[in-house]
Amino acid sequence: MFWSKVLGFLLPIGLGFYEAGHGVQYGYILPPIGADGTLPTEFIGEIVAPLSAKWIGVGLNSAMANDLLLVAWPNGNSVVRSARMATDYVQPTVYSTPILTDLPTTKVNSTHWKWIFRCQNCTSWPGGALQQNTTYPTAYVWASTEVDTPSDPASDMIQHDEFGIFVMPWASARVSQADYDNYAAGGTGSTTIITQPTTTTCTSEPATTTSYDYIVVGAGPGGLVTADRLSEAGKKVLLLEKGGPATWETGGTYQPTWENGHNLTKFDTPGLFESMFGDSNPFWWCKDITVFAGCLVGGGTSINGGLYFVSPLSDFGTAYGWPSTISKSVARLPSTDAPSTDGSAILNRSQGYNERTINADPNAKDHTIGYSAYNFQGGKRAGPVHTYFQTSLKRPNFKYIDKTTVLNVVRNGPNITGVKTDNCDIGKQGVVTLNKGGRVVLSAGSFGSPRILFRSGIGPSDMIAFVEGNSYAKTLLPPSAQYINLPVGQNVQDNPSIKSFVFTHPNVDSYDNWANIWDSPRAADAAQYLKNQSGVFSQSSPRANFWKALIGSDGRTRWVQGTARPGAAVIKTAYPYNISQVMTITSYLSTGITSRGRIGIDAGCQIHCPHLTAKPLVTPWFTDPALKDLVSSIRSVPGLTLITPDNTTTIDDYVNSYPTADLNSNHWVGSNSILKVVDENAKVINTNNLFVVDASIIPSMPMSNPTSAILSMAEQAVAEYWL
Repeated sequence: MFWSKVLGFLLPIGLGFYEAGHGVQYGYILPPIGADGTLPTEFIGEIVAPLSAKWIGVGLNSAMANDLLLVAWPNGNSVVRSARMATDYVQPTVYSTPILTDLPTTKVNSTHWKWIFRCQNCTSWPGGALQQNTTYPTAYVWASTEVDTPSDPASDMIQHDEFGIFVMPWASARVSQADYDNYAAGGTGSTTIITQPTTTTCTSEPATTTSYDYIVVGAGPGGLVTADRLSEAGKKVLLLEKGGPATWETGGTYQPTWENGHNLTKFDTPGLFESMFGDSNPFWWCKDITVFAGCLVGGGTSINGGLYFVSPLSDFGTAYGWPSTISKSVARLPSTDAPSTDGSAILNRSQGYNERTINADPNAKDHTIGYSAYNFQGGKRAGPVHTYFQTSLKRPNFKYIDKTTVLNVVRNGPNITGVKTDNCDIGKQGVVTLNKGGRVVLSAGSFGSPRILFRSGIGPSDMIAFVEGNSYAKTLLPPSAQYINLPVGQNVQDNPSIKSFVFTHPNVDSYDNWANIWDSPRAADAAQYLKNQSGVFSQSSPRANFWKALIGSDGRTRWVQGTARPGAAVIKTAYPYNISQVMTITSYLSTGITSRGRIGIDAGCQIHCPHLTAKPLVTPWFTDPALKDLVSSIRSVPGLTLITPDNTTTIDDYVNSYPTADLNSNHWVGSNSILKVVDENAKVINTNNLFVVDASIIPSMPMSNPTSAILSMAEQAVAEYWL
């Protein structure tokens, strides 16, 4: 039983998550499955929060749109709550199907408020269902501003300050019927949880085992490039991926019904990008990371918008001491700004900018606008999965195994001998070994690679202490005398971004805000795409990108990137407007930003979360006058009307009050920064044969979306140091 002690007495809820940033406890239990296999339709939950939390919401899946939302807040000595639904990222409305019952331990005191509740008719809803037979990401939001009418369960509220996801082991959250009935009556039950195994203890061993020259952990962009180039050079390479397939050519099959009969999946079709975030079955998101991260072959390149901007010299140029390898990644993966097979494209233009083919001159970014550049080919998502991965698979010295989690590296002091996995079929007790002189390369991403290092006894003492506190993970640590104290997880950056500058223009088609692309797309557009991969579905939602260099009050040059797309996630305006003509411009700060954050693991879910949850510990975002200047320059375009923010607020106030959590872009870099955690050869400092090749070693924000920078960095690491 996972007990919490808040408000002076023990809470009854068995499994959950403690969000340390705001001191909020979330928890859930389920009744047992019926004797006939029927899944329960209810659960009991808890939210315990300081009074500084003016309202809190939970979504039972990993998103807030198309999800059952439960919101609650304190009002005097009572807790007010309601069930809500939203079909898009707009104000959610009351949803009457669930039956909410406050249990007797619900209360408010001088420091905290606590909502313990029974939620009946709560495991399915229009467009979704609770994934109660697995471990699954569950969303939460936190707000510092109280709702409009605290006494009214249907009150409107302003947008939350922070959004996050935690990993809820629903399959392990079942209690006996007697305990559940006791909880539902207001009791505290016993300590009996119906659990599933949380350790990797193999009961049988494989008949034969294989050792490798290189073990590459993670099939994201860094790992795919690394494994391909090493196997090309004749090395015996094993590539391990935590997730499963994506596109059709990788064995993926997940597709909307309108694509049935065609060799296409959600991940092949660029125009389905916007559906990634509201799908009721989002199996591609990592379940043990609290931000959106892709756990499938290709990593983020299989689920992002496909934007692909060749790195300028300021990112990885020879003038800055880097080898000349950018041309290698460009040759293997060319870009296109006209992904439709019929060559058509749409450009939203802006005054004061030079229209260019963006990747024709990567260094000419200041005051540049152009069609969005993608890594799509033939009207489908391509990326490193369609290029580097396919050539690797043809080589006999390359082996790929998916659905396998690497828990830690196996090491004796500075020498790495292999990796420990949760896959009993590939080595004794899941351990895969290296050949003499072999190397391990971590390419698990900016959250995954630091976690593996923590679990291997490498990193700050507070993170290793969390590993020591996990009953299973601590058994895999090396002796404490072999711990290596490095700033793993620190020095982190991510683009601060304002995503809700909303405009209207008479020439824009908002495309129904992308709401129907999965279930009921426009028939002509769907037919055109199925015929020859052309038209709207051959590209993702971004239509144009632009850049500008701005000098801040501190004299430092910061670069701003803008991305324009039809539709809008959030519209807050007093102006009348035509919803069919809405477009959004997202503004990012990139090269030149100075703010840093920290990534780590936490103790919120250790007993029943054997992989330890990775999360931001200190957020790296801040606002800057550059974002305000950008809006002032683009709002002068003829016919372009800014509706969010409107005339009820200034640009300054809008930017300054923008929710901190919504500043994220999921372009995380720096958590294993070069010359801090890894040396100039990408080798982990104070080890002999452990390397990192992914976004985590990039020491500062690239100029643009980071895919090209990651590919170029991986090419450099392999070509310069290992071949």
